Amino acid sequence: MASFHVRSVSLPKSSHPLTLAVEEQLCQLRITEQATSSSSICKNLSGLKDLYECVEDFLSTQNGECLDSNLDGSILLLDVCSIVKDVLSQIKQSVQELQSSIRRSNEVSEYMIARKKITKVIRKCLSDLKNNKKNETEVSMLTEVEAAALAVFESILLFLSVPKENKSLISKLMLTKRVAHKSNEEISEIMKVDSAVKSLTKGIEVNNVRKTLGDLEMTLQDIEDGLETVFRCLIKNRVSLLNINQ
Repeated sequence: MASFHVRSVSLPKSSHPLTLAVEEQLCQLRITEQATSSSSICKNLSGLKDLYECVEDFLSTQNGECLDSNLDGSILLLDVCSIVKDVLSQIKQSVQELQSSIRRSNEVSEYMIARKKITKVIRKCLSDLKNNKKNETEVSMLTEVEAAALAVFESILLFLSVPKENKSLISKLMLTKRVAHKSNEEISEIMKVDSAVKSLTKGIEVNNVRKTLGDLEMTLQDIEDGLETVFRCLIKNRVSLLNINQ
């Protein structure tokens, strides 16, 4: 995986309509880019698609040589997006296998093992993204676009991850209290599945688990569709940058 180091790109400052269009899309995306509810994530992926369409219009007006950092950034984004796509695919497969296991024997151990393996990948990627934020220097329009995209990818990883457990008894009691006051809308679909699976091991009725799994599968499909659209935008963006650099 590429190191998450981003060098700045110097673009001419102007009030060109295409530049303003990019900045407007950036402002809209920044409002909710770190939200981790499934509906917000899908909305942000749609906003990211619109942002890159504006970037494409902007790049079509550029004739100068592109700095290496632009191309490095495009590789970075494709790399991270590919990891998120792979994580989504693995979780979807685990959910489908869990559905099949429940129909046969209520066996959930394989799902729990898979979740732990996927969570390790997610935490490694989140750590790399955190280090990348520390390395950013000067800010320009394209680096802001890149940062916005990485923030959206980070929100997806956070949505898919298993929260770290705090071994402190006081912390556990406080967490339990907070969760108890959360409405169903505030608890992500994947957290509902994790909770339902743990309940299943205690002999709880499986019907609710099946419904929760079905809801999660639809959510993952919606996110996957949006992510695939963004991935195609990133490929197109890299091609445009390569053409400018020729």
